[in-house]
Amino acid sequence: MNPTVRPGPVRLDGAVAPRPPQSELLAPRTVVIVFLTFALAYFLSALLRAITATLSPTLSAEMSLNAGDLGLLAGGYFFGFALTQLPLGNWLDRHGPRTVILWFLGVAVAGCAAFALATSFTWLLAARVLIGMGVSACLMAPLTGYRRWLTPLAQMRANSWMLMTGSFGMVAATLPVQWLMPLTGWRGLFWLLGGLILLSMVGIVWTVPRWRRTEPAEPAAPVSEPGYGMVWRHPYFRQMVPIGFVNYGGMIAVQTLWAGPWMVKVAGYTPEQAAGGLFGINLCMLCTFWLWGVFNPRLARQGWLPERLIAWGLPLSFVVLGAIVLLGERAGWPLWALYCVSCTVGSLSQPAVALALPAEAAGRALSGYNLVIFGGVFVVQWGIGLLIDALGLFVDNEVARYRGAITLFGVCGVLAYAVFLRAHLRRAAGRAG
Repeated sequence: MNPTVRPGPVRLDGAVAPRPPQSELLAPRTVVIVFLTFALAYFLSALLRAITATLSPTLSAEMSLNAGDLGLLAGGYFFGFALTQLPLGNWLDRHGPRTVILWFLGVAVAGCAAFALATSFTWLLAARVLIGMGVSACLMAPLTGYRRWLTPLAQMRANSWMLMTGSFGMVAATLPVQWLMPLTGWRGLFWLLGGLILLSMVGIVWTVPRWRRTEPAEPAAPVSEPGYGMVWRHPYFRQMVPIGFVNYGGMIAVQTLWAGPWMVKVAGYTPEQAAGGLFGINLCMLCTFWLWGVFNPRLARQGWLPERLIAWGLPLSFVVLGAIVLLGERAGWPLWALYCVSCTVGSLSQPAVALALPAEAAGRALSGYNLVIFGGVFVVQWGIGLLIDALGLFVDNEVARYRGAITLFGVCGVLAYAVFLRAHLRRAAGRAG
């Protein structure tokens, strides 16, 4: 991830992505230090995101939660996440990653403390929303910085490797959490996580560069308008919205919650076996994001742009999801791992959206698209739980209810992909013409 090497042009949205000014590029050693510092915070945010899947049997028993409650509790993180995205983008563009992420992580520490002290479902949910708000800058802050501090191809690599770091956090939320539970309990675990977040804040204060306001890289180019109007209207952004909301957001919803209950309720796993299955899923995701970081810059140089990779790669996820529904009780963690891996192609849309818009609007572009993704996570995560409960009005068999809910989710994914593909083909034809 060397930002001093001049890459070949990367065409996004039919135009050459501008290079940051040379004075903004960080030295290689500084890039590594800054990346690792941000990576620790994002590791912890991903661990907090996924931990409900591992804790679901314990929380369900202790708090008497049904499927709808569990979906709402897990989705509360993403609801809090989504609440902050619009102001977050403006604050990142104005104040920079260092200042913004420190304020937000302070909220995350308070959320962890509140969760550890919770005595009711309402209290748990409020704390979960607070945690989601607090860690909502953990990916957007570094990506905003990378938009200015790294070259376009290095940004693609850094994005994939940040997501790989997130997968490390999700791996840590499975078997390691299961092993720690007898020692700390779930309340002690959240006190420990709050302390680690404080440690990451100290690292950010010491290592991350301060932000300075700059003019657009090209003096002749118009200054971007304030607010999100230019982001929402941008055709490339709008093309990526359907798959971000349903397909990529839905994959995160499954990975961070519903794969675990499926393994217990449908496939007959014990909670310990389900934690092992989640470990395997997240380990596969970790390896996949590492490979995207290695190969995506090379693919971009050869003309394989993110939208083209998504158009060709995403249909595999529908085939895998169909196999999961058909196999039912025989569909264990390997098929869920294959489903999640096949959806990772959607992650390529994040740096592509940032590069398609001006650098001075990077925070708003990334946060706006993140709002789309995590709004989708919240809707899908809660929606699947509601569907499982609602289908109980028609069928008593719990396995059939899970299969029915996943089927409806899959249909929504196919429809979202069709909307994306139609826009992609139209824009490709327009450029060719």
